[in-house]
Amino acid sequence: MEHFASLFMRLDQSNKTSDKIEALKSFFMNAVDEDKVWAIALFTHKRPKRQVNTRLLRTWCTELANIPDWLFEESYQTVGDLAETIALLLPLNTKTMERSLDFWIRYLIDLEGKEESEKKEQILHAWDVMTKEERFIFIKIITGGFRIGVSQNLITQAVADAYQLEKTEIAHRIMGDWKPDKVSFQELILSKSKTADLSRPYPFYLAHPIDKDLEELGAIEEWQVEWKWDGIRGQVINRKNEIFIWSRGEELVTEKFPELQEMAQHLPEGTVLDGEIIGYQDGKPLPFSILQTRIGRKNLTPKILKNAPVSFIAYDVMEHNGIDLRNYILSDRREKLKQIVQSVDSEQLIISPMVSSKDWESLKLLHLESRNMMAEGFMLKHKNSFYGVGRKKGDWWKWKTEPLTIDGVMIYAQKGHGRRADLYTDYTLAVWAGTDLIPFAKAYSGLTDAEIREVDKFVKQNTKERFGPVRTVKPGLVFEIAFEGIQKSPRHKSGIALRFPRIQRWRRDKPIEEANTLEELKALLSMYGG
Repeated sequence: MEHFASLFMRLDQSNKTSDKIEALKSFFMNAVDEDKVWAIALFTHKRPKRQVNTRLLRTWCTELANIPDWLFEESYQTVGDLAETIALLLPLNTKTMERSLDFWIRYLIDLEGKEESEKKEQILHAWDVMTKEERFIFIKIITGGFRIGVSQNLITQAVADAYQLEKTEIAHRIMGDWKPDKVSFQELILSKSKTADLSRPYPFYLAHPIDKDLEELGAIEEWQVEWKWDGIRGQVINRKNEIFIWSRGEELVTEKFPELQEMAQHLPEGTVLDGEIIGYQDGKPLPFSILQTRIGRKNLTPKILKNAPVSFIAYDVMEHNGIDLRNYILSDRREKLKQIVQSVDSEQLIISPMVSSKDWESLKLLHLESRNMMAEGFMLKHKNSFYGVGRKKGDWWKWKTEPLTIDGVMIYAQKGHGRRADLYTDYTLAVWAGTDLIPFAKAYSGLTDAEIREVDKFVKQNTKERFGPVRTVKPGLVFEIAFEGIQKSPRHKSGIALRFPRIQRWRRDKPIEEANTLEELKALLSMYGG
């Protein structure tokens, strides 16, 4: 556990990719095999089930530290992170017990089904034999809050470097429905068996945002142009007539889309398709808000299935007849994909239509129609490109539409987390409805560090009321909020919800009276909402 805690601190203290890869590589070369598996699991979001709620952890901490609840709360608001707050408040230990990461995670798993008193005894014992750094990691794992700035791509690179293996092979192996408490490091990473996990998807190939003039790409005839659909990127797998549907977030979502599961039964055995799960009806895509009504639902009633029908728009084929096609060029894969879609002949399987244009100028005009097509813009893929791993520049580009924007007034503020735990960085914005300011969005990204410090000073000097961690702020600052979509929402006072809101710029040039109105927001809803 000490070794893993040390790794976490090294990763947290550097923003350099090379430093992070070196730290990870060192860990994977020196840790015991059981800890390596759990490290991969934690960094790729395969976390153990939560056995103790945060209320109990807070209560037990205040008891051990002999402090009142209000002092814990004040400490928490200052630190901004629950695990770090508890680790700092607990009394220092005079003894420690050297145990592995694997030991402590299994220790937590064994708490399942136990009474609260037994859980308390076990947790207090663990805290009693851990260093402050180990407690911090331990609590992070308990609460499910284990997050750090390490991408799956970095994990893949570090493991590949440590064992002199191909990065693409490692990327493939750490995807899929494997269980960290059921598989060994040898089986997961070092074994050469390719049939161990029928469900395992391929790593997704991701496009890079276009950062050059289109004319610099060369002749338009060399590029396959498709609409960038607004849904859930996924893979549909049929291997040995077993069906698996994965989201790009590595969530197995087969049961959530029974109509796609049924469609996939008709795919040739040994097929893996890459595409978009999208709301679709009467030959056209539906707003993303329709698809959202199905996300997170445990029970899919006939009414939900009827009101939110889905299809799979296929972009690519990665495996056919059990053969990996990723090293075939795109134009050849596209021909295979056409054959597969035609053979299935289902309304739930649609090949991504190509966009035809005689030149780049004509394509720019078509790009303006993206929102009318319920699309986010275009995908540009070189016809001779292979199917790669992760995000790379050169062969695949995404050309998104400009975001929608609205100017709002900050009326509430809340402190951030991590290194910004003592700064007000999370803001609630409002628009005018007559003489009232109506909240419509929260945003917490888009400002520079210097701007954040300036806003933080304003919040502290203009706080009107306090409601726990939230401060009501005297209206005075206007921010331009950018967002990707807009929809009706009975849960919000404004009646509107925005998709991916973020601060685009601080409108220092605008007094609050010139911020947008609720009517203007509703006008955007009527034009672009669902």
